Order: sequence, then C-alpha cells, then structure tokens
Amino acid sequence: MTIDVAAILREVGAMQEGHFLLSSGRHGDRYIEKFALLMRPRDTERVCRRIVEHFAEAGIETVAGPTTGGILLAFEVARQLGVRAVYAERAEGGAGREFRRGATFRPGERVLVVDDILTTGGAVRETLAGLAPHGVETVAAAVLVDRSGGRVDLGLPLFATLQTDIATFDPDDCPLCREGLPLVKPGTTIMPGGQSTAA
Repeated sequence: MTIDVAAILREVGAMQEGHFLLSSGRHGDRYIEKFALLMRPRDTERVCRRIVEHFAEAGIETVAGPTTGGILLAFEVARQLGVRAVYAERAEGGAGREFRRGATFRPGERVLVVDDILTTGGAVRETLAGLAPHGVETVAAAVLVDRSGGRVDLGLPLFATLQTDIATFDPDDCPLCREGLPLVKPGTTIMPGGQSTAA
C-alpha cells in the first residue's frame, strides 16, 4: 500500500497556510512545519518508510543527515535499513558542515544523504561537501519534501517523498504584505517595525 505523505502532513498539521518569512528571506503563502511531523515518531516512521523502500536495494551502508531535522530523519531511515547514521553539524565558525563525535568513513562507503525540506538545497550541499574529504560514494539524496518543484540540481539522484512547487515572493514585492497579512516566522510572529513575539 502506497504511503500518502501529503495526507500524513495534513493530518499532523504540518501543511500550513498564511504569510511566512522563510529561511531564505523570501515570503511565502504556504509553509511545511516539519516538526509537526517529527514530534510524532510513529508518523515519522511511516514517512521514512517511503525512503527506505526506495533505497532498499541500493546497498546503503551509512545514512547522513544535517542538523537539525535531518538528524531525526537520518536516524529513522538508518534504523529501518539496519545501518548506521551520522550527522553533519555546523563547522566551527559557522562555515559549512562537518562530521564530528568520532564519525569515520571507509573509502568507497555507500552513503545516502537525508534531509527534511529542500528549498535551495543549501544544507544538503553542505553535507555533501562535508563528506567529500572522506572518499565515500554518495549514492543519492532523499528529502521529506522538495518544495522547489524539482528545480534544484544537486549533481546526484534526488528522491522526495513529496514534491511540491510553493511560490515565494521578494519582501519588497510581496502581495501578502500589500494585503496587510501578519508575517510569521516559524516559532515567532514578526510585528511591524521588525519586533518579534513568541507565537
């Protein structure tokens, strides 16, 4: 039976509509709150099963995920595949990502990179760059949601449990701002004048 990821995301309240300040600085009328899913282990397990089924015969030896949401997804995918998980953390100084805490790799080790929401691919690219010095074979990337509509090219195969194309707007030309809709940042409400209050 095919897992309906969109239905699960709606069911847990992860699919949201409104006026959102995205991490890219752009505004959008829809937002996927990944933690509405990640706070529910059973639902996260169901969604990760889509990734596991897709890569079941790919000979994956390690699953790598970037902080923060990618850690939970990488752990669950690795658990279901019966392999280990490693985590790409922000490098000292904040430039790029690196693998610490005793994570080592065998040359040619087959690695799957897993992340939550793909918009520009920045976190996945940083994870790939963090893997590059270790001589692994990065098989593919998998994401919970590709919100770019398939436009992001990571230079390797990409699998998304859900692909969607969510329009974004430049803050200086945002129709939602013109309508006077309150601008919300995940976890925070942005008030006129740039002040913020906890949501």
